Amino acid sequence: MKEVMLVVGAGQLSMAIARRMGYGKKIILGDKSPDNVRNVARVMNDAGFDVEAVEMDLSSRTSIVAMITRAQEFGPITMFVNGAGVSPSQAPIEAILKVDLYGTAVLLEEVGKVIAPGGTGVTISSQSGHRMTQLSAFEDEQLAITPAEKLLQLDILQPENIKDTLHAYQMAKRCNEKRVMGEAVKWGEKGARINSISPGIIVTPLAIDEFNGPRGAFYKNMFAKCPSGRPGTADEVANVAELLLSDKGAFITGADFLIDGGATAAYFYGPLKPEA
Repeated sequence: MKEVMLVVGAGQLSMAIARRMGYGKKIILGDKSPDNVRNVARVMNDAGFDVEAVEMDLSSRTSIVAMITRAQEFGPITMFVNGAGVSPSQAPIEAILKVDLYGTAVLLEEVGKVIAPGGTGVTISSQSGHRMTQLSAFEDEQLAITPAEKLLQLDILQPENIKDTLHAYQMAKRCNEKRVMGEAVKWGEKGARINSISPGIIVTPLAIDEFNGPRGAFYKNMFAKCPSGRPGTADEVANVAELLLSDKGAFITGADFLIDGGATAAYFYGPLKPEA
């Protein structure tokens, strides 16, 4: 039996965090694309890690539970990373809400039921959740604690109240941050911690899709005019995840960490401000 690291989403951010924190553990790596997850598992196994690839669908509770059950066959789940999701240029509104919002809520809920005492987790959110119009305290509370199966029934998430795919994505990421706060209370009962990371423009295949999508010019302008003057890398996100997943972050739970090179600051108070 080994300690198990459960990793959802076989993308660059997940892999960077898994390589940083997964040594000595059994890594269960889940992704919707069987070819992608097998390829990433092979690369990591060739580098000395112990990775098992699992095909899973983040929009399905049944699929999520099956992956968790598989992971438990190898030992206690002590570490959890969720880097799965779809972007505004990759999917329609319904899919974004079903995967990024509902799926993440279910995943945090189900992992929270089995996370080992002392366990830690991070889920990848986005700077987008910080730049949308602020919600009311009541709406934030709805996103935080509404049972996952009823989330998509909320008035604020109905099609007539979602303007476009970017708005859907922003709502999903806002929900991610609030779900982490709500779940942190429950995880704390087991002595476990859960946090979120909200990256800005990080160079990954998903980001490249955005660069080449309808909002490509907007994103390129964003990292050109942000204080850092560049996009970030997956390893810089892993730096933050290492803090949150290790004992050095023992007093941190229910928090969200914005890592965007100052783009959000520039959006509100600098050259990226819309009216500028």
